[in-house]
Amino acid sequence: MSSQVRLMLLPSARCLFDEPVQVKVAGLRSRQVVTMRARSTDDKGVVFSSSATYKADGSGEIHLDRDPSLGGSYVGVEPMGLLWSMRPDTLHKMFQKLSSLNPHVVNFSVHEEDGEGRMLAEVTNERFLIGDGVSRHPIQKGNIRGVLFTPPGQGPFPAVLDLYTFEYEKRASLLANKGFVVLTVPLYNDKFHSIKEMHLDIFEEAADFLKRHPKVGSKGIGVVSRSKGGDIALSLAAFVPGVEAVVWLNGCNANVGIPLYYKKHKILSPLMYDIGKVIPTESGASMIKYGLIDPMSEGNKDSLVPIEQATGRFLFVASEDDLNWDSKAHMDMMVERLKRHGKDNFETASYPGAGHILEPPYGPFCPSGFHVVVRNPVLWGGEPRSHAAAEVHMWKKIQEFLRTHLRCDAIQTKMKL
Repeated sequence: MSSQVRLMLLPSARCLFDEPVQVKVAGLRSRQVVTMRARSTDDKGVVFSSSATYKADGSGEIHLDRDPSLGGSYVGVEPMGLLWSMRPDTLHKMFQKLSSLNPHVVNFSVHEEDGEGRMLAEVTNERFLIGDGVSRHPIQKGNIRGVLFTPPGQGPFPAVLDLYTFEYEKRASLLANKGFVVLTVPLYNDKFHSIKEMHLDIFEEAADFLKRHPKVGSKGIGVVSRSKGGDIALSLAAFVPGVEAVVWLNGCNANVGIPLYYKKHKILSPLMYDIGKVIPTESGASMIKYGLIDPMSEGNKDSLVPIEQATGRFLFVASEDDLNWDSKAHMDMMVERLKRHGKDNFETASYPGAGHILEPPYGPFCPSGFHVVVRNPVLWGGEPRSHAAAEVHMWKKIQEFLRTHLRCDAIQTKMKL
């Protein structure tokens, strides 16, 4: 390495996962062309990496928030491009951050552009999922199997139930950093393919647990969900009291795949897939967007979630290049349904060029991955730059929505204490 070249991450090389950093290089020759690289290993041992070519200014400096990449994993001015453009060393692998206890560690480096690309400087970025003072508690109580995150201090704080397909802590822990009490629970366990029915009562039990927590001051709870979790979140809003705000991300307007029961009665029939409409591709990943049967067809009306029964607010977020299913069409159907019933308790956001896997920002973009239902890799969709920009905007919008509609009552919190 060159002792003269300095690679800097500002304001610090340690930050939260969803915070941007300024990447700067100093000490290069005037107009020197170099390659910037980023590399990380996820919790499954999969290596993700990116690279981009930059040209220093007359003072021998490169600022990623000012200077364009000339080629590589992306082109143009992209301050966080080295992070979101990282790709796995194996096809169809999604970036896995299973535990919130360990940071996302990224090694940034700058290399000579010619020859073997000798390393000139490097720095390690530690991107934490849990901020100072946030507590993490595994919960096993009754039917609840999840993880609870609480912010520092006594509160009162708004409460959020985070629904995810399998075990996952990233979104919940990051929301706790923003001042929410968050319980994340998986929709399924490891025996997914043996599940014959789902029971809304289990998620109601989790919601009641949250409402009783001594740090919680919101009158009701919020629910954040994506994909199959979206229709469970809609069902909670429609059938269970106390759900004040629902964030629906790239879901369906009908109950997908498995019959849904509540208080020992079937409340929604399953909307099924037509496997014959799954399209294989040369990459080995299938395109399943058109495999889900039309929820508006006459034979599927019993699967539609009666969202007009909900008293809370909805934030519908749809990616227009979602290749898992047509989230934008499902969102439009829900908007039309609510309007038809004289309801205006919703807001929408749609993102051209974004794919199915909308996540908190600055993680590696995921265009394809293994699908637990199809049991094969599928295309998730999205154009990397547009998808990354959508995640930044979406993440801020989610927080604003939840803060606006989850009102906290300090008196109620004191009564619990």
